Amino acid sequence: MGEIALIIIAVAVAVLVIFLVVLIVKVMKTVDEMNRTIAVVTQDTDILLKQADTLMAKTNTLLDDVNSKIVTIAPLFTAVADLSESVSKMNRSGNDFATRFKGKAANAGKATAIVTLGRGAGKFFNRKKSRA
Repeated sequence: MGEIALIIIAVAVAVLVIFLVVLIVKVMKTVDEMNRTIAVVTQDTDILLKQADTLMAKTNTLLDDVNSKIVTIAPLFTAVADLSESVSKMNRSGNDFATRFKGKAANAGKATAIVTLGRGAGKFFNRKKSRA
């Protein structure tokens, strides 16, 4: 009976060793795959970092160019703002003038109409005198 017990223990140890060997092989394959994946990610990360550095350098150059152009254009915006203010003042002055002389302008319009009517009547009567 002792021999059977030893055989059972030997078989159990052999099964356990086989199971552990299979497990270790699978773990090694997984570790190898992880190492390859890490290598690829590291390579891609290096490429991305180089591209990001290049992009940042180009962005800084572009920003410097834009800033220098803004400095050049700033007086133009100041001049346009001054011109706009002058036009607004002139428009306001014109409106004030029109408001002050509104009543006088209506009288001037009536006077112009009367003068025009008088000239027309004078021409009409002058024609009659010259025919007679």
